[in-house]
Amino acid sequence: MSDILQRILEVKAEEVATARLLRSEADLRREAEARQDVRGFARAIEAKVAEGKAGVIAEIKKASPSKGLLREDFQPDEIAASYAVHGAACLSVLTDVQFFQGSPDYLRRARAACALPVLRKDFIVDSYQVVEARAMGADCILLIVAALAPSQLQDLEALAMELGMDVLVEVHDQEELDVALQLRTNLLGINNRNLRSFEVSLQTTIDLLPRIPSGKRVVTESGIVGPDDVRRMREHGVHAFLVGEAFMRAPEPGAELSRLFA
Repeated sequence: MSDILQRILEVKAEEVATARLLRSEADLRREAEARQDVRGFARAIEAKVAEGKAGVIAEIKKASPSKGLLREDFQPDEIAASYAVHGAACLSVLTDVQFFQGSPDYLRRARAACALPVLRKDFIVDSYQVVEARAMGADCILLIVAALAPSQLQDLEALAMELGMDVLVEVHDQEELDVALQLRTNLLGINNRNLRSFEVSLQTTIDLLPRIPSGKRVVTESGIVGPDDVRRMREHGVHAFLVGEAFMRAPEPGAELSRLFA
């Protein structure tokens, strides 16, 4: 595990402990269960792929620990609406405050601005965050195999599904893939960014494909910067993409989505 990931996980544990003092998980769960507005995240991706298109999870991200500020003029609602007009299947919204300059409010604003399902992109380490995700309107959560024990992954996945959400499980290598394949979710994210060196290679996704059963929907993450990258992935049978940085640096994020996935 990289030092940055370890630090993030320590901060997350502190954040959850503080949040519990302010509001109980039971109270938060009542709010989550009262919402009857889950949008089908996995279903939206499958619908795009069934049309012969790429299932694009378009990310709304202000900054990152490795790249710093990505977008100064940051309006989550406008970005979300632009993505929806230009053919995104789903949204991914960073809610981590300290490391990515994100906010739960960004997720609420983005979701309210369009009809797309939304992934809460954060470092989830506790059941409190899963319940919180549904309470804020998330339709899907991210679980990172590098950050959690197999038993934690299973418990958090079960809770998310109980609340009606989908789960995107993220892996970086073969060892993590073996763990992820024990989960129920069909959404399997392969992050092409090496957690230790931060180098990015699309070969990571390609190398893992032969080990993945046909029932899983592979989502390639990181390193998609041009149409050639998209073409290369689709030639290997990968039709779902999570893209953030390439869109965030463009003047019009939605227009860049159209250009990349034309």
